[in-house]
Amino acid sequence: MASATPLSSFPSLSLRPNPPSQSPISPPSPAPPAQKTPSPSNPSKPEPPNPTSTPHSSTPWTPNRTSHSTPPPPEGYVAPPYFDEGPPETEEQIAAAYEELYGVAYSGESVLGNDVYAMDSKVSKKVGGFGKVKKEKVRDGLEERVVQVRRVTKVVKGGKQMRFRAVVVVGDKQGQVGVGVGKAREVIAAVQKSAADARRHIVKVPLNKYATFPHRSDGDYGAAKVMLRPASPGTGVIAGGSVRIVLEMAGVENALGKQIGSNNALNNARATVEAIQKMRTFRQVSEERGIPMEELWK
Repeated sequence: MASATPLSSFPSLSLRPNPPSQSPISPPSPAPPAQKTPSPSNPSKPEPPNPTSTPHSSTPWTPNRTSHSTPPPPEGYVAPPYFDEGPPETEEQIAAAYEELYGVAYSGESVLGNDVYAMDSKVSKKVGGFGKVKKEKVRDGLEERVVQVRRVTKVVKGGKQMRFRAVVVVGDKQGQVGVGVGKAREVIAAVQKSAADARRHIVKVPLNKYATFPHRSDGDYGAAKVMLRPASPGTGVIAGGSVRIVLEMAGVENALGKQIGSNNALNNARATVEAIQKMRTFRQVSEERGIPMEELWK
């Protein structure tokens, strides 16, 4: 009977795993030194603890070791409410609080645009899509009418700069009106600037109980000249161009207007404002002359 071949002669059938592959560049790391353990056959006496060393295997720290005694609250103590407690404040309450701290600010929000130097606490900002800041429209009682939008060009050394110029008339139709002009690279921005400029140049229109002028008046601005005449009730506003827009936004219901000279819309609108500023009421004339108002009709 042939002798059995040992398994060690077949490397593929060896029970020992293959030795780990070692890189020829980095030498194998030496094995850590074996820690000596006391032999159970020769027990040794326990070594006294070293006062200078602090072993990590000591008893872990527990929070029950240090006790902080909280003093009792005083009599009648009421805990303050949390920040999020309480009913939410409305926009009117927030606006009133801001006005109490900082005072009432001027609101120049445009109705046609979205932002015209609006510095008012009542303007609540809201973040919309794409990170844009949106503001609510402020109802200041002024309406806007666009008189003219033109494209203007400025010639510079590098070429031509194209922009838009807008003329806007604002008014409350109760005796207040203003004319403004603004320029920008976009039409909306130009309208916003002109609306803010018109709000800064508002004038008072003297009107009588028939919603017309107290007397005749003429105004000129540059080469434009405008004549304004009072009219009887039921006549309406008989005027053209920018003169009609200014009178309607001022709240005039019966009047006659005539443009003489230039047809420039901006100059005619400003000439209309100049004619309005020359008007005076009967009370103002009587106070200046020192006579009663009844003497003016004699």
